[in-house]
Amino acid sequence: MTDAPLTGKHIEPMNDRVTVLVLGGGVGGVVAATALRRRLPEPHRVMLVDREPDHLFAPSLLWLITGKRSARQITRPLDRLRRRGIEFVRGEIEHIDPSERRVRIVAGGMAHDVACDHLVISLGADLAPETVPGLAVAGFNIYTLAGAQRLRDALLGLSGGGSVAVVTPPPPYKCPAAPYEAAMLILDALRARGLGSTARVDLFTAESGPMGVAGSEVSAAVRSMVEEHGVSYHPDHAVASVDPAARRVTFANGVSAVFDVLGFVPPHRVSGVVARAGLAGDSGWVSVDPGTLQTAFPGVYAVGDVTGIPLTMGKPLPKAGVFAELEAKVVAQNIARAVTGKGRPTRYDGRGACFIEAGGGKAGFGKGNFYADPVPTIRLHRPSYRWHLAKILFEQNWLRRRLR
Repeated sequence: MTDAPLTGKHIEPMNDRVTVLVLGGGVGGVVAATALRRRLPEPHRVMLVDREPDHLFAPSLLWLITGKRSARQITRPLDRLRRRGIEFVRGEIEHIDPSERRVRIVAGGMAHDVACDHLVISLGADLAPETVPGLAVAGFNIYTLAGAQRLRDALLGLSGGGSVAVVTPPPPYKCPAAPYEAAMLILDALRARGLGSTARVDLFTAESGPMGVAGSEVSAAVRSMVEEHGVSYHPDHAVASVDPAARRVTFANGVSAVFDVLGFVPPHRVSGVVARAGLAGDSGWVSVDPGTLQTAFPGVYAVGDVTGIPLTMGKPLPKAGVFAELEAKVVAQNIARAVTGKGRPTRYDGRGACFIEAGGGKAGFGKGNFYADPVPTIRLHRPSYRWHLAKILFEQNWLRRRLR
């Protein structure tokens, strides 16, 4: 299926117009495409390609798990981008040639080679639960729509209490606060059903502390949120295998634990098409200039989770939607300037912010500069009703402004 007709097997840029091709319909891709369309006059073209028909607002998966949202409320059709003058193609990206800025897309049962003047890669991270024996069979992936829905249903099936385990892989994984939020919100949902005294929520993380890239003070504060809420927190527990029949998870440190319901963050890796294109650097992710997000190939940029940006402290920039959004705005402005000669060049400065749902209708809020030297300078605001309401408004504004 293709939502913007691809005529012929080869599409070349035309002399009188520039073609910008955006790969991926997540946060970074949608922001890049919409910002480019605003800045580039006709007849310049902006095309966005994704295999899925819908954009998923991933932060709200936590609310879907606990029954506060439905799938319809947190997804929007990507073909709505056409209303803004963006050509949306639903198809599979089969091959990327960054040196030629050429992409092979399989859409409508046909392969199309699309050449462009500027290429923006926002393909995110591939989720690989199959790399941990038994994990995909025994548990529910909290980072996918289907997995979140199945976890919600499994939690509703706990009628007499029981044990819920939430597990994470070693970093990096996107939305580093999400598993901590999930554990607290799941416990909230069980308490709301009167199961607080008979149900247990255990959070097993492969890292030594929450969100270590944000610094020891923030990490300690998030750990306090989790433990004070009543979640049993177990750091330094990397999942080695899961026995679906016995409902037992075994960790690399030799410890094992049983569960009734298992929610997991899967291991992450760069997508195969990106790796085959020679874009993945030593980190396993796409190397970019940290300010301009340009790759080693002229006219080719990468934003969001697909990138690996090392920080002075030795850890990589976290993978989260806020960084994808801000990076995409920088890329869009610089491409538009290159095309039109208008505006000023800009650079991403490493700033970011995120909400941390803490249960009880409250959320914390952290913001700061991750590019600060020698360590990121992050301030975490204590959980309050105000920040929870702010997150709800952020969700509603995002879906209304970007894909109305």
